[in-house]
Amino acid sequence: MNIHSFLDHYTVTLGALLAGRRKFFDRGVESLDFAELLATTALRLPEIGGEGIYEVAADTVAGTLDPAFYVAQWLGPEHPTLIYHHGNNERPFDFGRFSKNSFKNVVLDHRQDFAANLIALRAPFHRSLRTYMEQMTELRNFAAMLTVSVKLAEALVQWSRTQGSPRVLLTGVSLGGWVTNLHRAHYNTADHYAPMMAGAALDEVFTSSAYRRLTGRAARDNPEALRRVLNFEAAFTAVPDDADARNGVTALLMRHDAIIVYERQKVCYDPARVTVLDKGHTTGALAFGALRAFLLAQIPADKG
Repeated sequence: MNIHSFLDHYTVTLGALLAGRRKFFDRGVESLDFAELLATTALRLPEIGGEGIYEVAADTVAGTLDPAFYVAQWLGPEHPTLIYHHGNNERPFDFGRFSKNSFKNVVLDHRQDFAANLIALRAPFHRSLRTYMEQMTELRNFAAMLTVSVKLAEALVQWSRTQGSPRVLLTGVSLGGWVTNLHRAHYNTADHYAPMMAGAALDEVFTSSAYRRLTGRAARDNPEALRRVLNFEAAFTAVPDDADARNGVTALLMRHDAIIVYERQKVCYDPARVTVLDKGHTTGALAFGALRAFLLAQIPADKG
């Protein structure tokens, strides 16, 4: 085990100690699957009047949830639009000097380098650590959270098109990468997808990776329930990739990732369109410059 994998295992072990009884899905593994959840989830964008943060209400089987989005830079309708989804348990609109918010560090603080309109999403339950930990004890809440983010991403893809944006790129890191891939599996309406540190076998994160330590006993004893809800490999791989490198999927994975395991998740992608860094999940998530370089490499292909 190298330092990258060690840090992943150490971080997960520490997280499990802090979580105590509030582990993932410990209170229940019942949930509709993503197709069913998408069909029963509704949201409507507020009127967008320029740059700023916008709150959204989403009606779901888990109740009314609270996603939001931030139009961080609008250069004009002639520019491509980059829609970014944050990682697991981030506070995506925390712009403090010492914030580890990935959108801030990867994109926002370097917005002058991005010749694109920039929009960041906030998943439900991400206002506070306490709220997030309490809600993630049920699989239906976790699945509803992802579904709402996918629905919000779709609404913003369509809104960007109505504004005249010639191309739309959807991206995200870790949790945001799963949202990116789920959107492609169920909508495939963006021009380009750039998932970072994600795949399509989301169930494996909780059943076989280092993250298993953060999974409650009810879920560990019932891996088939997680597989039925969280694995979307069939839907993802059924979407044909575009031979044009300007379209389809270009992914970023970490070779030593003990959570998003490279060997397991890489199989859903075209090997020629996967960038691999010699990092783990923890060190990769903090490699802001490398993540930025990956995204910037996608932008020239998205100028229309």
